[in-house]
Amino acid sequence: EGGIPTEALPAKIAVSKYADGLPLYRQKGIYARDGVELERRLMSQWMCRVGFELEILAGHVLAEVCKGERIFADETSLPTLAPGTGATKKAWLWAYARDDSTFGGNTPPMVAYRFEDSRSGDRVLRHLRGYRGILQVDGYAAYNKLVRKDGGNDSLRLAGCWAHSRRKFYELHAAGSSQIATETVKRMAELWKLEAAVRGQSPEARAAARQTVSAPIVSGLFTFWQQTLPRISGKSKLAEAMRYAISRREIFERFLTDGLVELDSNIVERAIRPQTITRKNSLFAGSDGGRRTWATIATLLQTCRMNSVDPTAWLTQTLHRIANQWQSADLDALMPWNYRA
Repeated sequence: EGGIPTEALPAKIAVSKYADGLPLYRQKGIYARDGVELERRLMSQWMCRVGFELEILAGHVLAEVCKGERIFADETSLPTLAPGTGATKKAWLWAYARDDSTFGGNTPPMVAYRFEDSRSGDRVLRHLRGYRGILQVDGYAAYNKLVRKDGGNDSLRLAGCWAHSRRKFYELHAAGSSQIATETVKRMAELWKLEAAVRGQSPEARAAARQTVSAPIVSGLFTFWQQTLPRISGKSKLAEAMRYAISRREIFERFLTDGLVELDSNIVERAIRPQTITRKNSLFAGSDGGRRTWATIATLLQTCRMNSVDPTAWLTQTLHRIANQWQSADLDALMPWNYRA
């Protein structure tokens, strides 16, 4: 009672909150059942301290993400408590993921989160300043700000996500309201079938297989949509789904000629999903500082998961090493993918 916790307790609380979606008020009740009184305010202070100590490591993860030849980006909302108002304001969690294993790379998978007050493309410009590889995204227009209008070679290249397009057709197919949507979903399924077969192969092998199998399917789909669109109501959900795909044809077709590109951006969607669960359970971030802490800690814990590393063991060890100034200059040695028990 009244003692100083070892690194294990803040690590356990952090993993429960930011990896397992267990808010501090619920943890307080759990510890109370075992006769351990931990106030939310105290646990919150500990989390802020953990976030402060890990901030430089989270920055290192983002820097490593940006070294990838191809990375993924996505964003989701996160309400944040506005000071002095008793109300929440809208903030955004941006996620940037890297996983080279799909094209035979040996760099470990990772994800970095950043919280911002805006969903503006200016935020992405700041996060990815200087990036010149392939950025795979959904159809959100803010990402277009990253591409040079003159098509210069020193600009990054956008690649689209077929899963976002498929989702619009699948909803109509599942409702049984459109044979055209059903036909589209059926044709698209062949694209994913090939992707399962070439996953992990070299970029050259993937591109060659796609030119043989996927290119005719994609060409047929766009021809099908362009011929069908004038014959249906322009206000229908089906027309909306077709226009979404047709207007993004260039970035949707990029995977056909570049084996680095994926068919979809599910890698980053899987990385962002745990944060939406935490958001649902927590309702909102308690402050601007709280959301920065959230982004920092979640970056490292989710990267642990992507590398099949026990997040509690890694965080306990890392906090102990930081406290003892263990090889403080070697950030890479503290990364989750280099964890050794």
